[in-house]
Amino acid sequence: MNAIVIVCDTLRVDHCGPYHHGRPLNLVMSPEQPDWVVPTPNMDRLAQRGTVFDRAWCGSTPCMPARRDIYTGRHEFLERGWGPLEDDDLDLPRQVSGAPNQSLTWQLEQGYPVSYMVTDHFHLWEQGAGNYHMGYTGFEFVRGHEADAWRTDPVAFPCPDDIRHKAERHHRNVHLTRHSEADVFCAQVFSQAAGWLEANRAHRDFYLHIDCFDPHEPWDPPEEYVKLFDPRGYDVERWSSMVPYDRWSNHYTPDELRHIQARYAASVVMTDKWLGVLLDKLDELNLWDDTMVIFTSDHGTYNGDRGRIGKLQTHQHDACGHIPFIVAHPKYGQGERRSQLVQLVDIYPTVLAAVGRPCPAGRHGVDLLPALRDADAGTRDYAVCGMFGRSVTITDGDWILHQSPVEDNKPLFWYSHSLARFIPYDLGPFEHGRRAVDCASWTEPTWLSDKRCDPNETVNLAADRSDKLADMQRALAGKLKELGAPSEQLERLGLQHMQRAR
Repeated sequence: MNAIVIVCDTLRVDHCGPYHHGRPLNLVMSPEQPDWVVPTPNMDRLAQRGTVFDRAWCGSTPCMPARRDIYTGRHEFLERGWGPLEDDDLDLPRQVSGAPNQSLTWQLEQGYPVSYMVTDHFHLWEQGAGNYHMGYTGFEFVRGHEADAWRTDPVAFPCPDDIRHKAERHHRNVHLTRHSEADVFCAQVFSQAAGWLEANRAHRDFYLHIDCFDPHEPWDPPEEYVKLFDPRGYDVERWSSMVPYDRWSNHYTPDELRHIQARYAASVVMTDKWLGVLLDKLDELNLWDDTMVIFTSDHGTYNGDRGRIGKLQTHQHDACGHIPFIVAHPKYGQGERRSQLVQLVDIYPTVLAAVGRPCPAGRHGVDLLPALRDADAGTRDYAVCGMFGRSVTITDGDWILHQSPVEDNKPLFWYSHSLARFIPYDLGPFEHGRRAVDCASWTEPTWLSDKRCDPNETVNLAADRSDKLADMQRALAGKLKELGAPSEQLERLGLQHMQRAR
């Protein structure tokens, strides 16, 4: 069976039709969202063919940590932050296609399936993360998005952001290369992926990985999309394609926030439209009969929720940690929903099972094919997620705990030769397989919510439900041990004396 994985960056679950069911945003996840409906007919179309997992959680955040979860089937955030694949990582494309730098003829003679990536995700090439493409049989990189250092033509161009911000690169690239909607980045990604399917449909058990940076900022979709949610389009007093990761009231008026929300929703609608090009090609080539498609995101983002905008600032509440996850299988679970807990690390074993390749031991993910066949099949009792050096989230689907570290946020170690080049940490010398980390103290309080009666996590029950808090903390301590987390993580989180309740 073929496998296609589609990752759309920073896609909020409440903006996806299979999850909002046509309801206005303010009735889905957060009352702080606008009252408009975001149409995503192609996500709906995929859901009709597949299984929608209602309890999907990211894992390691943000962008590249989430991708290492996908590529290795293991949670990164417990051992290090943003970085490249390590030399001993058993990355997914190599497990599919064998050792890289071989001829395609040799690969096929040895019985390895073809793997291919189409992406516009510049972080995959950026210093500090730039080797994620190396294991594929082939790849296509759509140039120009966000901070891609591509075009340098000394020309005048419109730039709504600070000209000294790295987003200046994006606007220069767009000015020089975007002549029609077909030139927007998500359009190129899905169109080129469709073209690859056309040319490569004769391959058996192929793995196609589509990593689409939209709807990650910069949020500058064509104006007609913005006008779906803000009739002014770009005719506003002030706008920026990037957003500060902060409390929105420190930077915007309510009207300006509303415009930002419109541009984000417009980016989602645009991405969904071009997703349809890929789905059309699957229809045309009759590939649904022998192809599994996984559609998901690395994480969401705050967009007015909890008074915030952007990522990274606080716990992995729903707007960030809860992600869309749809699997369309040729035979199983079509048009169905599942309540099992799933995570990004599950993509690794599921793809390998689909294409008929063995899965290495020591993975944190689980093969989801049994859950597609059987609605009662188990996956995991708890999902965990977080960002390196920050709080750690655990949920059983009903209760959720965001466990904050102790006051000095120590001890903390970075297990990698690689330095932190994108999100900076103060790292000590590499000694005994790790680096000591001097990480800023975490100011957010530990948070406990009962999602059955408070799905938006508006009430913190940590003080009032000390019994349940202790239960979830014991579960977290047990889960960290099960995952093989460094022992000091328990101490850093104040859980060193906890034992998992049986």
